[in-house]
Amino acid sequence: MAEKKPHDALRKLAQAEDAKKARAEYDAAAKATDANTARLRALRLEREAAAASAAPEAKPVKKKTAAKKTKAPAAKLSDWLQDQKGSGRNS
Repeated sequence: MAEKKPHDALRKLAQAEDAKKARAEYDAAAKATDANTARLRALRLEREAAAASAAPEAKPVKKKTAAKKTKAPAAKLSDWLQDQKGSGRNS
């Protein structure tokens, strides 16, 4: 087996202290992130509530559409054929 060195206990103690410090820093960063998230969520909900209350008041007015134009009656086939004959078309 490996022999224990005299400073192994000190090294383990230092590692434990470093781990405690690292955990404290991690927890502080997580707490700050959670606080910022809560603050931003509150701002977003406030903005959405304001937008929802303002939206129904400002309804756009619909414009009336113009009456549909009636199409001219379709020309008869015989009239079209006469026109084609008169213009010199041979078919």
